[in-house]
Amino acid sequence: MKIENLVRDNIRRLKPYSSARSEYSGTASVFLDANENGHDLFGGSLNRYPDPLQGALKERIAKLKNVPPESIFLGNGSDEAIDLLFRIFCEPGRDEAITCPPTYGMYQVQADIHGTPVRRVLLTEGFQLNAEAVLNEISSPSGVRGGGRGKLLFLCSPNNPTGNLLDPTAIEFLLKNFPGIVMVDEAYGDFSGVPSWSQRLAEFPNLVVLQTFSKAWALAGARLGMAFASPEITHYLNSVKYPYNVGLPTQRAVLAAFEKQDVTTVVDEILTERKRLAEALGQFDFVEKIHPSDANFLLVKMKDSSLIFNYLKQNGVVVRDRSKEPHCEGCLRITVGTGPENTQLLKLLEALAGDQNSIIQNSIIQSL
Repeated sequence: MKIENLVRDNIRRLKPYSSARSEYSGTASVFLDANENGHDLFGGSLNRYPDPLQGALKERIAKLKNVPPESIFLGNGSDEAIDLLFRIFCEPGRDEAITCPPTYGMYQVQADIHGTPVRRVLLTEGFQLNAEAVLNEISSPSGVRGGGRGKLLFLCSPNNPTGNLLDPTAIEFLLKNFPGIVMVDEAYGDFSGVPSWSQRLAEFPNLVVLQTFSKAWALAGARLGMAFASPEITHYLNSVKYPYNVGLPTQRAVLAAFEKQDVTTVVDEILTERKRLAEALGQFDFVEKIHPSDANFLLVKMKDSSLIFNYLKQNGVVVRDRSKEPHCEGCLRITVGTGPENTQLLKLLEALAGDQNSIIQNSIIQSL
């Protein structure tokens, strides 16, 4: 597969913007090249533009993830990489993307923003891929399978909102047979205990793996996402991105996190709490099913899920109602919080179980 043949013509011809900091990256005592304000009014050199390619940060991430720096793209959250993939590969109104609902909603939103038609291939009722159905959805001008319009395939593993890993055999089959880019979103991969697909980039030139510092690293507010791909794909990502897409405070925050935080300990604590929470939820009569999870959340099917959702919200605990997603009727998605947060949730549910009728009636009255 030639990646260049998948790229939009105008992107192949694009001459990327050349910023002052991309033209000079050495050391100097006086910088008069970028029209910055020389007065460091707030400290921390925030008056200077950051490294546009985040070299120091990529070197550290390369060691952490065992991926060459040239195969790393950093963005303002993983959503930036999703946005750029559409810009690079999908001609609006012509090329298509494929999603496998229930899954992360931003794939569809970004497709809509970029005018890219989406073909939806539902996961099975057990939340697994139907790989043959995915290939059968690829259209061409003549309607023949395997045509050139299917450019992007989005797979989320562990999947959001279901929490489970997708079958790796099915993913590998699609990597070998899908005629476009296959993006595997591993935002929750740190909680799964399985190797990352980023370790197999050399096998699959069409593979893009997304990860984030928002979950296991507890840096959601810093907004740093990672895309791992072949150097050819990261070249295009860096060509299309905004010049200074990752701010200096974010770069510093993540570098500092490497020095201060043993993320393994935190992940182990979350996994322990996930088990405790699942076992406790399973004791309630109104809990019909707790779906297996490889992530930092649980998808829980409940009787009267909307009433339970409102009851929790009215008592200061917010979970996510996913009952409108395919195969998720009556399901709430519950993030595994800290020990005290999980205990607070369980105490509220215990109160609901102990006096369910009066609490539900009160919930109905307050929601009117």
